[in-house]
This record gives sequence, structure tokens and C-alpha cells, in this order.
Amino acid sequence: MATITKRDYYEVLEISKTASGEEIKKAYRKKAIQYHPDKNPGDKAAEEKFKEAAEAYEVLSNENKRSRYDQFGHAGVGGAAGGFDGGFSMEDIFARFGDLFSEGFGGSFTGGFSNFGGFSSGAGRRVNRGSDLRVKVKLTLKEIATGVEKKLKVKKYIACPYCKGSGAENEQAHSTCPTCKGRGHVTRVVNSIFGQMQTTTVCPDCQGEGKVITKKCPHCYGEGIVKDDDIITINIPAGVAEGMQLSIREKGNAARRGGINGDLLVVIEEEIHPELIRDQQDIIYNLLLTFPQAAMGSTVEVPTLDGKAKITVEPGTQPGKVLRLKNKGLPSVNRYGTGDLLINIAVYVPENLTKEQKEVLASLEKEPNFQPTNSVKEKIFSKFRSIFD
Repeated sequence: MATITKRDYYEVLEISKTASGEEIKKAYRKKAIQYHPDKNPGDKAAEEKFKEAAEAYEVLSNENKRSRYDQFGHAGVGGAAGGFDGGFSMEDIFARFGDLFSEGFGGSFTGGFSNFGGFSSGAGRRVNRGSDLRVKVKLTLKEIATGVEKKLKVKKYIACPYCKGSGAENEQAHSTCPTCKGRGHVTRVVNSIFGQMQTTTVCPDCQGEGKVITKKCPHCYGEGIVKDDDIITINIPAGVAEGMQLSIREKGNAARRGGINGDLLVVIEEEIHPELIRDQQDIIYNLLLTFPQAAMGSTVEVPTLDGKAKITVEPGTQPGKVLRLKNKGLPSVNRYGTGDLLINIAVYVPENLTKEQKEVLASLEKEPNFQPTNSVKEKIFSKFRSIFD
């Protein structure tokens, strides 16, 4: 399967990474005008650029998504988890961003933008969109290290199976809206000191749908949606972190009487490991040695994300020394390398000694080998000082 390389979103909109929200909006409008399908009929390349610009705006106009994108790139806003891999459909774009195109384009583009209310539903009709659904998923460090497929059982709104989401009892149980004549919008002319001004708004009677129900579905009572359990399978990429949010498009609540489903927002939670501690991509393990092990050296087993690993402790190893096992940590969510397993050495000092043990230690206390050298002192103190730097 071919790998699709996405362009940088800032490059797509031709803006800097410090661009303000208003600059992002203006840049998107400019691209939307340039590549709008009404201006480029039959041009597939222009259509793809139109979609690409909408995808970039979807992320950069949202403060939370933009922050994750700046930190983690495309993977931070969906990536392998399904956020945008499928691409925007034209219906998605017109439903989500239609209001933008009516804010400032004026009469010169009236014909070109008349369909922005809903691409597949006819000129001026609004495409409903379901609400987003947020769920939390707990992952172990092992699952974070490898990536994982999860099946989630969520209670959400789905299209009514009886009326197929129409809200009507049958196909004959609805009629064209008499107010807007099926257009989904109404146009009014108002006289002002500047002359006649024309305004177009969503039809107040059909709410932009262009039709009204004459006999409601007895199961959903005309809403077109019912609440039910749904099993959703998601693929979570390796390297995600606590608090990261993945967006699974169109897996949220269904829209009333047809339209586009909302998104499923998956918030990552990390389960506490009984022995290992995460520090970004590195994993930390505190190894507690006995005094004889530290003094004479030893071979010990330490836990890793893949099982157990044997390490050699050199004779005379001091508390606070850190041993490093390369590439035994967590991968970057952007696949820019893998962290290490850091083994922090601690030495256990016996808390209860017998009389004989005390006598043995007392006899060794004055021995030169039991006195710390200046170099050892400096190493320990420098590590202590670095904590406060």
C-alpha cells in the first residue's frame, strides 16, 4: 500500500507558524476562492487542493489541534488513528465551513458560492452535522510502545433503523417546505439609507432541510436518531502520551434527519506501571542493590517493556549512577526515534543489625577502602547540585 505524504499545513495555507487566527482564516478564504470547484470545473487537481486547504484550516483554526500539530505533526491530530487519512469529502467541507464563505466574498462570487450550504443536498440547503463524542482510553506502557487496536463500546446517537434517519414514517410522509420552496433558505430585501439590501438566511420552518415531515416516525418521533450501543474499532499509534486527543472522523453522534456524523474524540490516559516510570520517550527504573552487590559487583535482572533483561553492575557502583539501555524506551509518535531505559542505582542500607554484624562493620569502618575518595564525593555532589540548576 502506497504511503501518502501530507504537506505541512502552514505551507498549504502559505502562512507562518506565528500566524494569528484572523490570518489563518484569510489565508483559507483565499485558497478556497482559488481552488473552488465552481471556478475549476472538472479539475481534479484543483479539487484536491481545495480539500487540502480545508484540512489545514480544520487543524490550524482550532487552538487545541494546532498545539498538538505543532508538537507532534500530523500524527498528533489523528494521523494513523484515522484523523484525516481518509481526506475531506466535498460534503464535509461545505457543511463545516459554509459560513466562512458567506462572510466576506460579496456579489462577485454569488454564483460560485451559492451551494456552500450543502454540496450534496441542493443549492442553499444546510447539511446537518452530529455532535462530537468524547471517550477516554486507558493504555499500558506496553500498548503505548507498540501501538494497539481497541474496540470501544460507546452509547451514542445512531440513525433510526426504522426510518433510516429521515424522521418520517415513510417516503410519502414528508413534503416540500412551503416557506422556502425546497431551497432551504429564504431571501429578504430590506430598504435602508444605503438602498436595498438583500439577505439570505436559513429557512426558519424547515431549518435548512428544504422539506417538512407530515407524519413522524413512531420510533424516533421525527428526530431521525435514536440512542444505542455501538462497537467502534480504532487503531492507536505507538508513542502517544497522557492527555493526547485523537480525532476519529464521523464516528461520533449521528445527525438529526440525515447529514454528517460528528467525530469521536479519543483522549489518552496512561495506566501507572508498577515498576517503570515514563519520562517523555525514556523509561526509568529504580534498581535497589544490596551493599554487597554494589561493593563487589553483580549480575541482576531488570524489567523492560519487552520482559526481563540482565545487566552487569560493576564493583564499587555508587548510588545515583544511571545505566542506560539504548532503544528500550518508547517510540516518538512521529517516529523520530526511540527512547532509552534509564536504570537509576540505589543502595539499601540495613535498618536492623545484630551485635555481631555491628562489630564486623565497626572493624571495617576505619579501613581506607571504606572511606569515600574526593573524586567520588565530587561526582555525588555534582549530581545533587544539578537538581537545582
